[in-house]
Amino acid sequence: MNSSAARMELPAAEKRFAHLVPLAFITYSLAYLDRVNYGFAAAGGMARDLGITEKTSALISAVFFLGYFLFQIPGAAFASRRSAKVLIFWALILWGILSALTGVVTTIPMLLLVRFLLGVVEGVVMPAMLVWLTAWFNKRERSRANTFLILGNPVTLLWASAGSGYLVQSLGWKMMFILEGLPSVIWAFAWWAMAKDKPEQAKWISPAEALEMEQVLSSEQKHLPQLTDYRAAFRDLRVWQLGLQLFCWSLGLYGFVLWLPKIVREGSQQGMGATGLLSALPYVTGVFLMLAASHFSDRWQNRKLFVWPFLLTGALAFYGSYLFGANHFWPSFACLIIAGGCIFAGYGPFFSIVPEMLPRRVAGEAMALVNSLGALGGFAGTYIVGWLNSTTGGPGASFLFLAASLAAAAVCMLLVKTQNALEKSPANVPSGTVVE
Repeated sequence: MNSSAARMELPAAEKRFAHLVPLAFITYSLAYLDRVNYGFAAAGGMARDLGITEKTSALISAVFFLGYFLFQIPGAAFASRRSAKVLIFWALILWGILSALTGVVTTIPMLLLVRFLLGVVEGVVMPAMLVWLTAWFNKRERSRANTFLILGNPVTLLWASAGSGYLVQSLGWKMMFILEGLPSVIWAFAWWAMAKDKPEQAKWISPAEALEMEQVLSSEQKHLPQLTDYRAAFRDLRVWQLGLQLFCWSLGLYGFVLWLPKIVREGSQQGMGATGLLSALPYVTGVFLMLAASHFSDRWQNRKLFVWPFLLTGALAFYGSYLFGANHFWPSFACLIIAGGCIFAGYGPFFSIVPEMLPRRVAGEAMALVNSLGALGGFAGTYIVGWLNSTTGGPGASFLFLAASLAAAAVCMLLVKTQNALEKSPANVPSGTVVE
């Protein structure tokens, strides 16, 4: 590793993490809340009040991801060429309003429309945030930066599982949506005040540090293919392989997340408050596994090694839940805790792959394409798991489906050739570092 890259890992890196990680984490955490609370509302009275059947509930859960799919690539293009800060500011306000409106809908068509529009608005956030982070963190920091962003997933699921359960139990599902939508609108103005698109725009970083950051990021681009536009990136087979991998991964993730409260409540025979606490346990596991995976992925500069083994382990854990069955809830639930943790573990390393194989001018759109295919997986996984539960009368078939989805994702990851700039430049790798 050259001296400039080494210096960027010392005080300047600590300063950037301290200023930027809270912004990324809180923003994505609020976005993810809206993907969690519908499951608690449905289990806590919304389905009864609006006359929602299980199959209709599966469609309502899934329609969010159709909207989420549509604006991934335009969102990444706007963030890359204009401003991630502006895009995320307006997204925060709009999704906060739409989330609160979910609490006042009175018909199923209105609910379908609100959930679809919520997906459209939130679809721009993940690619925009990933683009934003690539302007601030170099290769040896990227997996950790991505992980702190995506920690918004399990940590939100952790506190939202407990909080949403008790809000539904205490105030009802309508007030839960309203109260959980307002923080996004408030946070939008904090984001606007503190976020900057580039290092040279920030007052808390010196001009010399900003220049050095840009030099390090530019040096990392020298070994990457010089593509003219995002269409050339879309012709790269690896991008589509990663998209297929995330599609299979999301089948398992969202099929698990959105139906976990119902599975836990029916299996444990507990109230909504206890259901929320139990549902949080897989996400506690996920937080610790994500932090460990990102740390060692950055240290060893090996991304695949910290993705596919976790997915395979998660698949085996889901299969274990199937084998124990509904009559042995607690050992089955222990397997779900392992599976839920493993689902989240590899996200930081995974989203570091595209910026390390494609130049910055097209990486944003490529990541958006990959994530949009993941959104389709979220749509399919949510709907299929709901349909299986309602058709078979229990979660057994769903566990088999989730196991197969994660196993397929692990195989897809193994097939992707992720050779990157660092691997092509052994001189930049510290002694003892492991690469693929």
